[in-house]
Amino acid sequence: MRNISTRFFLAILATLAVVVAVMGLATRWSFERGFIGYLNEQAQTRTVEVLPRVQQAYALHGNWDFLRDNREAWFALMRPSDLVEWRGNDIAIRPPPPDSDLSGAVVRLGLLDAQKQFVAGYRQINEAFPKQAVVVNGNTVGWLVLAPFEEGTADADRRFQRSQTRSLAGVALLALSMAAVLAWGLSRRLTRPVTQLTRATHRLAAGHHDVRVKLDRRDEIGVLADDFNRLAETLERNQTLRKEFLADVSHELRTPLAVLRGEMEALQDGLMPLTCDGIAALQVEVMQLEKLVNDLNDLALSDVGALSYRMERLDLAELARQVATPHQAALQRLGLTLRLDLPEMPVPVHGDAARLRQLIDNLLTNSARYTDAPGRVELSVAASASRAHLAVSDSAPSVPAAELGRLFDRLYRVDTSRNRETGGVGLGLAIARNIVHAHQGEIAARPSPLGGVCVALTLPAAT
Repeated sequence: MRNISTRFFLAILATLAVVVAVMGLATRWSFERGFIGYLNEQAQTRTVEVLPRVQQAYALHGNWDFLRDNREAWFALMRPSDLVEWRGNDIAIRPPPPDSDLSGAVVRLGLLDAQKQFVAGYRQINEAFPKQAVVVNGNTVGWLVLAPFEEGTADADRRFQRSQTRSLAGVALLALSMAAVLAWGLSRRLTRPVTQLTRATHRLAAGHHDVRVKLDRRDEIGVLADDFNRLAETLERNQTLRKEFLADVSHELRTPLAVLRGEMEALQDGLMPLTCDGIAALQVEVMQLEKLVNDLNDLALSDVGALSYRMERLDLAELARQVATPHQAALQRLGLTLRLDLPEMPVPVHGDAARLRQLIDNLLTNSARYTDAPGRVELSVAASASRAHLAVSDSAPSVPAAELGRLFDRLYRVDTSRNRETGGVGLGLAIARNIVHAHQGEIAARPSPLGGVCVALTLPAAT
């Protein structure tokens, strides 16, 4: 099977070969037409030279009888006058010079009488052939007819044509050889980056996500190489995040399971009495496990667009107030103050009340988990002409600006400056982003005026 370099070389070579062949044929046709035209022009000139001698001979003899069936006399008229001596009806011919007549008018010229009947010379005369009137004493006594050339007939003509054909074939062969060299070099140059991309793709498919393609180009292949490098970086980052995520989920599952196992073994061994407080502690661990499993399930469903949504008209400000009220006491226990900035007028949107509650709850839980005490958390809702705005801001610590754009990436875990032992595995914001996108909205993270992070979202306003 031919590779792309060979195919490209053959395609270029075939194209150039066709171009050379067409140019060669066109050049040969043009040369032959021009050469034949040149011969015909020379023959016309020779006819003009012969005409006075024919007129003189007719005037001398008074008729054409001296030429009928007299080929020697006819060909004598065709020769220059300085080679012919007329002695009455006899003709003395001196030897001609060695140069041949390229025009060939001697064998292509015929003579007709006044009634256009054949007299001498070329017999296959056609009415379409060019004619010259033979006029003596004001009377047309005959016609000189020249049969035009269709191709060279003399040996010199044929030799000249063969020489030109050989020269043209040599030039075409040389041009084709040069074209083959250039086509091979060009095909190698153009397909080299494609070959690099192919090898890099094979390595990437084999699991080597650290592979990169270095091409300093500004064309489509350069854009393709940049896209390939971004793809490799994304796959490498996702592989790293997947490993970190599996490790984090394993840790989060292991902790409540270890607590449950320890307390249940203590109950079995009689080291801890079966009391309401002990059962409540077990219930807390079970709820932690349930919350983690539910978050994983919601993230998986939202990634594939399988979360169910029941859209209806609702007031975003009132919904935010309902979700924030239960959080106030929990935030106070953590040493945080919750401030609500909600408008008195309704902020109508079309959305799923349960999913939006989950969204706001995730944002408040995220701020409570990652804000140092004493600190502040603010929840604000506002409306514009066609959009509804909701934002949750918190106080220090903050997140580096380079990390803000990745807070919503699934499987991404925030850096240690905003990470607690009580923190989750970073699923809340990923779920929040998918819920916002399902409502045709936008969500982003930016530095908060309070010194922490502000997560702001916009939703289409209901009309």
